Amino acid sequence: MEKRNFKEPREKEYEELVISVNRVTKVTKGGRHFRFAATVVVGNRKGKVGLGTGKANEVQDAVKKAIQSATKNVVRIPLVEDRTIPHEAIGEAGAAKVLIKPAKAGTGIVAGGSTRAILELAGIKDIVSKSLGSSTKINVARATLEALTSQKSAEHIAALRGKTVEELLG
Repeated sequence: MEKRNFKEPREKEYEELVISVNRVTKVTKGGRHFRFAATVVVGNRKGKVGLGTGKANEVQDAVKKAIQSATKNVVRIPLVEDRTIPHEAIGEAGAAKVLIKPAKAGTGIVAGGSTRAILELAGIKDIVSKSLGSSTKINVARATLEALTSQKSAEHIAALRGKTVEELLG
């Protein structure tokens, strides 16, 4: 086993992208107390993506906490041909709904805002998405992640039904 020098920074396993930083105010009898709430998405562009939030008195600390939270909540997404998703799905979080559909090769990522950030860091290259309902950044991000986690690969469904993938696809 090789010995590691802990002074050297480790190679980062995931890329990080800050979705939003909000200033949150708490009013006390002593006046207003400001804090910052950060939402961050992390991913390795190979089917793993996570979403996290963090709150702190400083922006950098809030982002750091959000990154830690996101790396704890990383989920694996099944990809078809390493470029798109197996089937369409709708994810819901609060009043936000996100519809995601697989697309042909060369389509690219047709999405906006926090949905686009999550899909890019998940490593999806061809997809069409539509945001329905509320446009709150964090809820749209959560809805996108829910839609992605509901994806089931052909291998998974074949195993559940006790069939082969060829029998399943016809």
